[in-house]
Amino acid sequence: MNKDLISKVAVVGAGQIGPDIALHFAKSLSSNNTKVIVLDISEAALEKAKAKAWKKIDKGVDTGAFKPAQAEQIKSALQFTADYNEVKGAQLVVEAATEDEIIKDKIFRQIEQLTDDNCVFLSNSSHMQPEVIFRNIKNKSRCLVAHYFFPAEINPVVEIVPGKESSTVLTNNLLDFYESIGKVPIKVRSSYGYAIDPVFEGLCQTAIMCFEKGWGNEKEIDAAAVKALGLGVGPFTALNLTGGNPITAHGLDECNKLLMPWFHTPAALHDKNNKKENWNTAQRGEKVELDPAKERKLVNEFRGAYFALTSYILDIGIVDINDFNMATELSLVIKPPFAFMNEIGIDKAYELVEQFCSAHKSFPFPEVLKAAKASGGWNLRDITTRVENNVFIVTIRRPKALNALNLNILKQIQHALEEVQNNSAIKGVVITGFGVKAFVSGADIGMLASLKTPEEGFDNSQTFQSVLNYIENYSKPIVCAMNGFAFGGGNELAMACTTRICRKGLNVLVCQPEVNLGFIPGAGGTQRLPRIVGIEKAAEILRTGRPVSCKEAEEIGLIYKRVEGNLVSEAVSIVNDIADGKLNIKHFSKEPLQFNTSPVSVDLGHLSKKIDDILVKAIYEGSKLNLREGLKLESQMFAECMKTDDMKIGLDNFKANGPKAKAAFVHH
Repeated sequence: MNKDLISKVAVVGAGQIGPDIALHFAKSLSSNNTKVIVLDISEAALEKAKAKAWKKIDKGVDTGAFKPAQAEQIKSALQFTADYNEVKGAQLVVEAATEDEIIKDKIFRQIEQLTDDNCVFLSNSSHMQPEVIFRNIKNKSRCLVAHYFFPAEINPVVEIVPGKESSTVLTNNLLDFYESIGKVPIKVRSSYGYAIDPVFEGLCQTAIMCFEKGWGNEKEIDAAAVKALGLGVGPFTALNLTGGNPITAHGLDECNKLLMPWFHTPAALHDKNNKKENWNTAQRGEKVELDPAKERKLVNEFRGAYFALTSYILDIGIVDINDFNMATELSLVIKPPFAFMNEIGIDKAYELVEQFCSAHKSFPFPEVLKAAKASGGWNLRDITTRVENNVFIVTIRRPKALNALNLNILKQIQHALEEVQNNSAIKGVVITGFGVKAFVSGADIGMLASLKTPEEGFDNSQTFQSVLNYIENYSKPIVCAMNGFAFGGGNELAMACTTRICRKGLNVLVCQPEVNLGFIPGAGGTQRLPRIVGIEKAAEILRTGRPVSCKEAEEIGLIYKRVEGNLVSEAVSIVNDIADGKLNIKHFSKEPLQFNTSPVSVDLGHLSKKIDDILVKAIYEGSKLNLREGLKLESQMFAECMKTDDMKIGLDNFKANGPKAKAAFVHH
């Protein structure tokens, strides 16, 4: 599905989540003049849904998220109606009605009469298998579940669940479509509750069982769960916020029948549900004190449950571990389970699950955890790989960090390239980023802030450079498909590739913002940029840390071309043309640059004069050397930054105040 070709989307259900789904579609697609219909048989529900959507849009204007004209465009795209005939002409219908198979079946059979056979049917079910929901639909190939998470216009995760007869091509297209409108979709095989809800509901069950056993009150148990798992809010608070008692009670009963006997609805949940009562949770700002022994007991219980539940989902084989690790963190606002187990140590995680399963006899010990312990931990990746038209495509996927680089990710890229280097069927490589906002937002600030000595800084720079040198000298062409902005290390990675292309219309494509943080580029930026765009232009860009638009990047030769259509497909075509000798891309010279210019005066504003002196030396003296020697000088100059007060000031300011706040540099 191409978002630019969708003229009408219909969302059926104006209750808890439907209006939020519609709002996200309107925000993402209104610039294409796409109409978004919200359909419900209740006029009262429609009026309430419209008021809710308008309030959120107006708040977006107040906070600066939308310009007034954009807000009006979003409002104009939305239509709230009880007339089912308005669904005619929709290319996509998302049902978000009550979790009742009879109601869902009735809705889709009615929609089937009003739409053509190419219209895609999605159900925002939180539990039910697509085979159940769409059992009476004639063309099941266009039917899938798309499970959103609360709140749907903000929470990025969508579980895409195909049924037995769903089209594989459509499934893959939906994954691309949701990525193109700013979501983080993952594919999950058909199973009751899919991948993430059994984890959420299992943690709620754990919290309620602790409450029933007298291990603490709701406030204490919530506080312990937050501390144990890094949750945004505790389980009891989450149930209150989402109105989740009824659906959780039903879900746990069904999980008991369809997944494993451990799942069940605790009596206390049945009681709250029957009385339509909320849990007694802490108010905003209220501090909850916990007895250390009680806290330790609850923390161990929650971690054991979390690790057991997520391992169990892997055991039943419905989801990729990397997809699951990422999506669980984003959807539930919780520590990523398998990375968390690696962090605390696989032996400790194993012990906690062992204790949990021993205390909960109906919970089988997960087989995958045994294998992980034998391997010394979970093998996780922040990249995805696939092959298209004889080209190996590497996608950097860290949506929470806007694909920021660290040494581990670079090593993953290098290892992936090594695996296909001698594969004669692979003509070349495309490197791109996940999503539409960032190719790579830069180097991981936490990694940079952890460097303590100039020696550590030099080694860090050299290690980064070694991977980029490997990419630069790869035996096959590598095209960087810049799907969004590339800051710092992202631009340095792109410059190491054979050539670069980007999406058209990016007002900010690249930037080397290191000077704003009190240091200089350390992964080749001071050496490759002058060789690509010329020393004067490179020096100005590097010393001011200003952004460069995609139009300017093309004009100065930093990128090969801007692309209006499918960026990755165009990159694949370019790789094949280079490999087949149809396109000759001239790479920059690695020899010393010949120039007579001296550093010109630059208005540094608030920027550090000391860091600028170091940067100027790296650029101008490094450019007089061959690339290998220039890169070594850059690493030495990066290490020099670590001797200054300004690097610490810049990093501390960034961590405390964000990227827009100007650091108070002292110039020494």
